[in-house]
Amino acid sequence: MVEFPFTLPHDFLSSAGHVSQTKGYHWVASVVSGVVVCITVYKLTGIISLLCFKGYGKLSNAQKVEWNNRGFSTFHALVVAFVSLYLLLLSDTFDENSRGDLIVTRTSTLSDTLLGFSIGYFLSDLGMILWHFPALGGLEYVLHHGLSMFSIILALISGQAQFYILMVLFSESTTPFVNLRWYLDIACQKDSNLYIYNGVALFLGWLVARILLFIFFFSHMFIHFDQVKKVFPLGFYSLLVVPPVLATMNLYWFWKISKGLIRTLSKARHSQ
Repeated sequence: MVEFPFTLPHDFLSSAGHVSQTKGYHWVASVVSGVVVCITVYKLTGIISLLCFKGYGKLSNAQKVEWNNRGFSTFHALVVAFVSLYLLLLSDTFDENSRGDLIVTRTSTLSDTLLGFSIGYFLSDLGMILWHFPALGGLEYVLHHGLSMFSIILALISGQAQFYILMVLFSESTTPFVNLRWYLDIACQKDSNLYIYNGVALFLGWLVARILLFIFFFSHMFIHFDQVKKVFPLGFYSLLVVPPVLATMNLYWFWKISKGLIRTLSKARHSQ
């Protein structure tokens, strides 16, 4: 059994006040499943790409690694976006009118599973980033993944602030557009209409999921600050520090996306 320096929800505990073996096994299984899925999708991406895309075989080894890596990052993004959206909007787990307990202490088996799955993804992706550093991303990606894993782990083992973590995970919904942009670029399709349409979708998606959503995130925290203050100390201060750092990174990347879109649209206009 494991003891933690903060209060855990009752259903996480055995009669002795420790984390139950069932809950511990569930956490570990969720994380391992995330890693296994990433490895599987990585390999399948390579196999399918070799069969369906003529240009894949001409890529360098480094490009193939990134191509396959973006395959499992896209898969993870789609899974967490849909499940987060379901939990936040369709499920009654985080419906403020459906239950009497604090929204910052609400959890479910599905939310725990999703957080564990995401930890497995971030472990896999961070491992590849560090192994191939800096080919798959620089220090900003290491910082992003490190902060994300830290926050998700705290939310998982404490059962607190999962509502806010799910909002941040939903912002991963922009990842497929980022990856498609890279795929089109590497396939020499920067002059195609699909590249332009994807750029517009990326701009709009980023605006909604990583700018406007974070404004709602901070507004919700402010309105419910009486509940936020009841989160255990490390989790409370993490909520005050980590989201603003991620929001700043999102603003920086949004500025670069905006510049790229303006450049692409200008080029397309001049070529007509």
